[in-house]
Amino acid sequence: MTFAPVKSLLVSSARSLASAADEQARQQNLAVAEGLKRQEAGLLDELIVKYQHRLMRYLLYLTGNREQAEDLFQDVWMRVLVRGAQFNGQARFETWLFTIARNMVIDLRRKRTASSLDELFETGGDDDRPMSFEVADGDPTPFDRVSNFENREQIARALLEVDTLHREVLVLRFYEELSLEEIAKVTRAHLSTVKSRLYRGMAMIRPRLERAGLKLREAE
Repeated sequence: MTFAPVKSLLVSSARSLASAADEQARQQNLAVAEGLKRQEAGLLDELIVKYQHRLMRYLLYLTGNREQAEDLFQDVWMRVLVRGAQFNGQARFETWLFTIARNMVIDLRRKRTASSLDELFETGGDDDRPMSFEVADGDPTPFDRVSNFENREQIARALLEVDTLHREVLVLRFYEELSLEEIAKVTRAHLSTVKSRLYRGMAMIRPRLERAGLKLREAE
């Protein structure tokens, strides 16, 4: 007796489901793009409700400063409202949203210093006060799956000890679950650069997580 036909059927079914999910996501992105172009009433509110936790978390880790992150949070959504017609729906909305957020962080830091782009992101936040990362979200992330309430603060502290360039890639990969290609779009970096930053970031944070009794595997 062979299970080959059953296995083949299961693989085919899984591929069909994945294809259907991809098509549904594509249609949703196109609908968002069309709604933003028409400035559809209520759409921005829906997007804020859906993405507010993820955006705030990204800004917190990118800036290392809660007050700055909160100010930028408002500015990012204003930019989405004003420039919504620029989103064409070919990429996921969150990829475009994080790109806007990142550019606004860079713009803010450029106003304060004439440093190069790398130097802007190699410096941490200028607020030394302890930060709380209790940013609630309904869907567990890979970091959440290896942690509990007590050690999530340890993960946050470990991430803040990593320089911003590598921390950003870790957050986008393991919290926001973006693909490497999507991270490259957000950061405007070559795919090879993103892979290098992820590898080095993993090497930086893994010992800290292991000391807390946590193990992290690269997202598939």
